Amino acid sequence: MMRDSVLSLTGIAKKANKIASGEFQVETAVKSGKASLVLISSEASGNTKKKFQNMCSFYEVPAYFHGTREELGAASGSEFRAVLAVLDAGLARAIEKKLTAAVPE
Repeated sequence: MMRDSVLSLTGIAKKANKIASGEFQVETAVKSGKASLVLISSEASGNTKKKFQNMCSFYEVPAYFHGTREELGAASGSEFRAVLAVLDAGLARAIEKKLTAAVPE
């Protein structure tokens, strides 16, 4: 249930043109300060996961592992995506709230 709401909010961000998808666009968005949240596919390669975790940590952008490459791709209007950046702060907060609510403590 939580997975669907996260991907739904990601789809809304895409329709609002507030998504950067793909490694190059996400890296550019994070480094330029435009990214408010980064979603990394659980199926991404180890190098991709490490690269974006380290980059997001350095630039203080929240990063979460969520969904498959197909699910992130569908939410961003593409076939497959390993990483997505949400550029809108309000949508990013809503997605982060759903993601943190889904994690049991």
